[in-house]
Amino acid sequence: MTSSERPFLNRRLAEFGTTIFAEMSALALSTGSINLGQGFPDTDGPEEVREAAVRALREGRGNQYPPGPGVPELRTAIAAHQERRYGLSYDPDAEVLVTAGATEAIAAALLALVEPGDEVVALEPYYDSYAACIAMAGGTRVPVTLRPDGGAFRLDLDELRAAVTPRTRLLLINTPHNPTGTVLTRAELTAIAELAVERDLLVVTDEVYEHLVYDAAEHVPLATLPGMRGRTVTIGSAGKTFSFTGWKVGWVTSTPELVTAVRSAKQFLTYVSSGPFQYAVAEALRLPDAYFDNFRTDLQRKRDLLGDGLRAAGFEVYQPQGTYFITTDITPLGEKDAHAFCRALPERCGVVAIPNSVFYDDPDAGRSQVRFAFCKKDEVLTEAASRLRRLAP
Repeated sequence: MTSSERPFLNRRLAEFGTTIFAEMSALALSTGSINLGQGFPDTDGPEEVREAAVRALREGRGNQYPPGPGVPELRTAIAAHQERRYGLSYDPDAEVLVTAGATEAIAAALLALVEPGDEVVALEPYYDSYAACIAMAGGTRVPVTLRPDGGAFRLDLDELRAAVTPRTRLLLINTPHNPTGTVLTRAELTAIAELAVERDLLVVTDEVYEHLVYDAAEHVPLATLPGMRGRTVTIGSAGKTFSFTGWKVGWVTSTPELVTAVRSAKQFLTYVSSGPFQYAVAEALRLPDAYFDNFRTDLQRKRDLLGDGLRAAGFEVYQPQGTYFITTDITPLGEKDAHAFCRALPERCGVVAIPNSVFYDDPDAGRSQVRFAFCKKDEVLTEAASRLRRLAP
């Protein structure tokens, strides 16, 4: 094969084309539709946090390269947040790493910790970067599927245990879970922790929606459970909690050894990022508990507003316990193919959503599932619900 005949994209990434988010957001723009696909708010976060970023810019803080691990003010604030919220004590200098959003944190962790041929067990359906990052690391992804059960999605712990083999290197856990909105219970997480200890596994846990849990759900960081502090890489992010997703400020907390390993990979990705925004996020993490409580309450109300509209339009709705997202089933509408449904939805109703089938290794597993984002203004959600009622049987 000549160089001109060889595919330019390497085999590890050949299965990944343009992300579904880019495709559907472009469709929203071209049709003028309401975009309930990609998970970003349509309002900015707290004014005092935005002003903190402006102040940092004007004062010349972060306009040049910040320190590789992140500015000390932010690392200290992250450690204080983990201590205050969860009783987890981290050394800001050795056990905290600032990243370009959670996506880079996931990539750096997997590139650092996974050898070619290692198996990575992940909860499916999964955020699309998981599969790509496992592939870039040369690992083999092993899905454990969350399945609909009683109006929500649940983890089969026996299936998780059966997925672990001698080749398993780590578990990739996401709770609150995107896209299903599942919040793993303390009992489920305890079982995961016991499995990790028994089989001597590392765990990378994506907790970016930690503050967005509803009803009686509780977010339990895996690192708080017995035997997990020393084997867990916890990933957090400011974007979802403070509604500044464009700032791309994420972080990793773990042991000095694991953070050093992740930093070794991260330094060759972005090196550093988000300089002035790091100072602003440091101030955001020190906001009083009332901010987090009010934000969660407001999003729960938005969840219910859109959920009621989706039910009125004829969708089967799986009630999320957390995140920005509602997963639905389109079978009651007489539809079967979520991808085709979502491509046609802008012309039919002027609304954009995401087909969950893209989050599964086997697209048939989520063939009739569609995800909607509810992190939008009330009037946008109300209008979207009104348009979707055109679908009602």
